[in-house]
Amino acid sequence: MMVSTRGTIVWLGGWSMPVTIFDRLRELLPEYQHVSVDFNDIDSPEKMLLLTETTAHRWKAAVGATDGDRGSLLVGGWSLGGLLALRLAVEGDVDGLLLFAATARFTRSYEERGKGWPDAYLKQMMKQLLRDPQSVESSFRQMLFTEAEQKAGLDRNFPPIGSWTTPALIAGLQILRSEEVLSRMSEITCPVLLVHGLEDKICPYNAAAELAAQWPQVELLSLPGCGHAPFWGREVMISEELRRWWDEHKNIGY
Repeated sequence: MMVSTRGTIVWLGGWSMPVTIFDRLRELLPEYQHVSVDFNDIDSPEKMLLLTETTAHRWKAAVGATDGDRGSLLVGGWSLGGLLALRLAVEGDVDGLLLFAATARFTRSYEERGKGWPDAYLKQMMKQLLRDPQSVESSFRQMLFTEAEQKAGLDRNFPPIGSWTTPALIAGLQILRSEEVLSRMSEITCPVLLVHGLEDKICPYNAAAELAAQWPQVELLSLPGCGHAPFWGREVMISEELRRWWDEHKNIGY
């Protein structure tokens, strides 16, 4: 096994997704140590938040005693995981963020549907999960990829549904309903690479543009023709962008 020379990346996946979702990225970044947070059997939003925080704090303490670049802690977050990553950055224990299809506030008013989802949609999903979780996950999966991505076969070999228990799915939706970091963006001082699809139906691109407009340390990588899974099938490009971005920022004092 290759010894980490560039630091540690803690990976936080999207709603309903297994920890294997980032396997290809991890393979392409062997110089990093990788830690995945598994939410599959969490039964409350409080436990989901606690697991995220304790994992990040534990690894930050571990790498904090390491000299140079090896002591860096990056957090990679997708969608729900991106919101959790932003929450960690507010606490200041993160050296850098790699965010995919992320937002600082998912739940929006009907007037702001171009930046997120009305709360009523999430409440309806929670009710349906109690009756038929498989149909809810299936409907969600159908929104992940654009028509062009489906024609290109990006939806093939995607992990099957059923990774999370129903309580875990509900807990994740509760976090999406209640958590917001938008009002605390000024407290985040670490550099950020934000990757977002222009045709994202789940976390609209306007949410990413909103972050970039008021957050000077963010670099927004916009992907035309891309939906809600901007890393899937693009792992080679993403790994190269991550190296470039971190090389530019690792020696800057934030």
